[in-house]
Amino acid sequence: MRFPTVISRVRGAAALAVVVLAGCASGLPFQSSASRQGAGEPAPPTEMITEQLIQVQKQQAALQRHQDISSLIVKNPAPYAIGAGDVLSIVVWDHPELAGAGMPAAAAAADAGTLAASVAANATPPGFVVDHMGRIQFPFAGLLPVQGLTEEQARALLSQKLAKYIANPNVTLRVQSYRSKRVYIDGEVKSPGLQAINDIPMSLTEALNRAGGLLPTADQSRIAIERDKKHYDINLRELVQKGIDPNTVMLAPGDLVRVHSRDESKVFVSGEVITPKSLTMHDGRLTLNEALGESGGVSPLSGDARQIYVVRKTPEGATRVFQLDARETGSIAMAEEFELRPKDVVYVAASPLANWNRNLSLLFPGALTSAVGVTTRP
Repeated sequence: MRFPTVISRVRGAAALAVVVLAGCASGLPFQSSASRQGAGEPAPPTEMITEQLIQVQKQQAALQRHQDISSLIVKNPAPYAIGAGDVLSIVVWDHPELAGAGMPAAAAAADAGTLAASVAANATPPGFVVDHMGRIQFPFAGLLPVQGLTEEQARALLSQKLAKYIANPNVTLRVQSYRSKRVYIDGEVKSPGLQAINDIPMSLTEALNRAGGLLPTADQSRIAIERDKKHYDINLRELVQKGIDPNTVMLAPGDLVRVHSRDESKVFVSGEVITPKSLTMHDGRLTLNEALGESGGVSPLSGDARQIYVVRKTPEGATRVFQLDARETGSIAMAEEFELRPKDVVYVAASPLANWNRNLSLLFPGALTSAVGVTTRP
């Protein structure tokens, strides 16, 4: 008779499955990972998520985020200082004979027709170009050092030189083309590239606006500034929370500003959840509760709410494993307070019954189905 044979097979499968699954019923097998690898390295210990652990994590995160950016904060920026490469427009009133001197340095001796062609070719507007030594050449004044001076200071210096030849000279001097100081904007902005520093102070927000603003994929919590081989991480939202006006973060010539993408700060949710997926952090913040919620939550059929893990790779290269028991009192509040970090992996382990069913199906495919089929026949 076939029925006892099938039943015996099922009983044998169940007995063998109990032995095989004895070590699997505990959930995520971190303890046996070293033996499977054969390297003899100890598995990372599992740390339970508690109120004390969350407080320690918050303190560590605050220390990591604390960075001295006082060198970037300038509340009263100085006026623009003339630099090498700038083009100056100079007018001496009542002396039109000096107006012809305002020509590009490369075409100072050219006629009007040649001058127009040279200007178009070199894209240099008419004016007095500050040479590499920070000087301009002006009639009667000779070589005039103007680098590092403001427009007002350069005008006063030129008036002083011309006073030896012209009575009470009335001079107008301004920067016609700003070419000596630039910053570079890269990353998640509409128009990345070079931005010239002009008479309007180049703050961080000014630079971002000139680059067309932030893209929807930009991470406002990860804006990097590179200056003199130093790296500064700027979190715009955190600055506002601290009462620091982002307009007071001033850029200097040669600064590199990079706006990171939110896709670089992903968190991965896998295991026994409704919808395993990768999630982008919300301007640098995503809690464990939010990650589980956006993934549909723990599967009611196969998930084990007692075994919710967070696997994290530290900057030093070590691996840390955190566990949350969602059945404990206050676990939801702790999940909301536990902040994830970029590249964290959230894993929900299967329940012991789900593990038993899956492994039994792998060991003896069709055994349970055959047993059910026999018992239900008339």
